Amino acid sequence: MEITKELNGTTLTLIISGRLDASNAQELTSTLNSSLDGVKDLIFDFTNLKYVASAGLRALLMAQKRMNKQGSMKICHVDETVMEVLEMTGFADLMTIEP
Repeated sequence: MEITKELNGTTLTLIISGRLDASNAQELTSTLNSSLDGVKDLIFDFTNLKYVASAGLRALLMAQKRMNKQGSMKICHVDETVMEVLEMTGFADLMTIEP
């Protein structure tokens, strides 16, 4: 997995590439913990994310809970395989997902 951060004012975009699974979900959690102070809008760009496992979903849920308190979060550019996982787990109903 590769994480690219783009901060524009109070909007943080995290571009996630590769696979988000148990071997690297902690890296995403650490990135979120160190990057969300002062952020009002969090955007995940999943253009190049090919797979997400339960550990990755846990990191997304933690981010959603925090952003519910301090702003908003959305996920965009989700490929079909990742979208299936989000729908099957109910995450698609909990999170804002845009094309």
